[in-house]
Amino acid sequence: MTLEDELVKSVDQAAKKLHTTRSAFARSALKEALRNLKIKQLEHQHRQGYQAHPATREEVGVWEKEQAWGDE
Repeated sequence: MTLEDELVKSVDQAAKKLHTTRSAFARSALKEALRNLKIKQLEHQHRQGYQAHPATREEVGVWEKEQAWGDE
C-alpha cells in the first residue's frame, strides 16, 4: 500500500497522541471504514425495500400515540 508522505505524517501524529502504533491506528481506521461501508449498504437496502414496498397507514398508525411529546 502506498501512502502520501503527508498522510503518513498525520497518521504518525495521531497515533502518538493516542499512544498507539501506526499499524494499530491503521487497523482501527480500516475496520471503522469497513463498518461504515456496511452500514451504508444496509441503509441503501432498507431505502430500496421501503421504496418498493412502502409502509401502509395501518402498519404505522399504531405508533402515532407514541410520537406525541405531551406538550400539545
